[in-house]
Amino acid sequence: MQTEQTGLKRHLKVRHIRLMALGSTIGVGLFLGSASAIQIAGPSILLGYLLAGIVAFIVLRTLGEMAVHEPVAGSFAAYANTYVGPLAGYMVGWGYWTYWIVVGIAEVTAVGIYMGIWFPETPQWIWALSSIAMMGMINLIAVKVFGEFEFWFALIKVVAIVAMIALGGAVILFGFTNDWQPIGLSNLWQHGGFFPNGITGMLLSLQMVLFAYVGIEMIGLSAGEAENPKKTIPMAIDSLAWRILIFYMGAILVILAIFPWNQVGQQGSPFVVMFERIGLREAAGLINFVVITAALSSCNAGIFSGGRLLYALSNNGYAPAPFARLSKYGVPHRAVMATVAVCMSGVVLNYFVPDKAFQYIMAAVTFVGLMVWIAILFTQMKFRRSLTKAQVAELGYRAPWWPYSSWFALAFIFLVVVLMGFHEDARIALILGPCLLGVYLAMFYIVGLHRKTKTNHEFKS
Repeated sequence: MQTEQTGLKRHLKVRHIRLMALGSTIGVGLFLGSASAIQIAGPSILLGYLLAGIVAFIVLRTLGEMAVHEPVAGSFAAYANTYVGPLAGYMVGWGYWTYWIVVGIAEVTAVGIYMGIWFPETPQWIWALSSIAMMGMINLIAVKVFGEFEFWFALIKVVAIVAMIALGGAVILFGFTNDWQPIGLSNLWQHGGFFPNGITGMLLSLQMVLFAYVGIEMIGLSAGEAENPKKTIPMAIDSLAWRILIFYMGAILVILAIFPWNQVGQQGSPFVVMFERIGLREAAGLINFVVITAALSSCNAGIFSGGRLLYALSNNGYAPAPFARLSKYGVPHRAVMATVAVCMSGVVLNYFVPDKAFQYIMAAVTFVGLMVWIAILFTQMKFRRSLTKAQVAELGYRAPWWPYSSWFALAFIFLVVVLMGFHEDARIALILGPCLLGVYLAMFYIVGLHRKTKTNHEFKS
C-alpha cells in the first residue's frame, strides 16, 4: 500500500495515541463481561490475563517495529500487502474494517440499552443512531479533534478503574468500610483453590481473556498521523502494555480478593457490586455513565480505524477511488462517511434481526480479530527477513527476543483458536469466521483486484 503519506495531518500526540489504544481495548467487556470469564476459571483468571497480556505486548512490539520503520496510515494491512502479498493486504484490510464496523454497531447498541435505564421512554434505536452520527461528526472535523474526544472518553474509564483499584486496595489492606479489619487475599485460594476448575478452566477462559485485548493493535493505525512517529509510537506502546496489564489484572485482583469468585456476577456487574461494597449507593448510575462513555469511545475508535483502512485500501486500488480523497483538514472524509453509513445501516439491521443472529456476526469478526494478530506476527517475520543485517542493526525500535517471542505468540493464539472449539458460545466463530474469510477471498478474485500492487501511488486531495 501507500508508503508515503503526504496528505494526512500529523496532529496526534503521545497522550492521544496512548488513550486511543486504551479506549479501544478497555470497553464494555471488562466492565460487564469479566464475570463470565471469572466463573469459568476462578482466581486463575489472573494467570490468563497475564499470559494474554504478554502476547498482546509481543504483538504490539512487532507492529511497532514496522510502524516506526514505515509509518503509514494503512499500518498492518499496508505491511501485509508489501511484505506478504496483495491477497494478504486485501484480506487483512477488509477483515479489520469489518471487525470495527460490527464492534461499532455493538457498542452503540450498548449505548442505546444503557441510556434506556435513564430514559426508558425513548426508543433504543434513536440513541444508537445519534451516537454514530455524533462520533462520525467528530471524526470528520480534524484528526486533532478526534484525538481530544478520544482522550477524554478513555480517561473517564481509566479514572473509574484506578479509583476502584485504589479503594479496593484500601479495603484489602486496611479494612476500609469493613470496620478497619483488612480482608486480605485469602479469597484467592479459600474457595476451591487458585484453580477451582482445574487447569482446564483457566485454559477455556483464555479465548475470553485474549478477546479482551483485541483492539490494542489499532495504535498502529495512528502512525500515519502521529507527530514524530519514530518517538511517539515507541513511547505509546511501551507505556500502554504495562498500563493495560495493570488495569486488567489490578481490577480483577481487587474484585477476587474482596468477593469469593463463585459469587462474582450473581448480583450484576462486578464493578457495580464493588462500588456498592465501599459505600457508593450511586454505583449503578456511576457505572452506567462509565459504560456509556466506554461504548462511545470504542465506537469513536472504530470509525477512525475503519476510515483509515478504507482510505488505505482505496489508495491501493482495493476499494473505490473516491475513498482516497482528503478534506482540506487532511481527513479521509469520504472513507469516514462510508464507514459511518454502514454502521448506521447495521443498527437498522440490528433493530430487525434477532439478537442471536447478531451474536453470530460478532463471533465471526472476533475470529477475524485474532487472524489480524496472526497476520501482524507473520508479516513482521517476513519484514525482518527482507532486511539485511546492516538494516536490522539500524532499526530504531525492535521487537524483543525475536524470533522466539513471535513464535510463542503465534503458538498461543493458535491454542486459543483450538480451545474455542471446546466452548459452546465461541464454537460458532470457528464456522462463521472462516466463512467470512472465504467471502473476502472470493471478493478479491471476482472483482479482479488480484492485480499487481501499484507502486509509488500518489494522489491529490
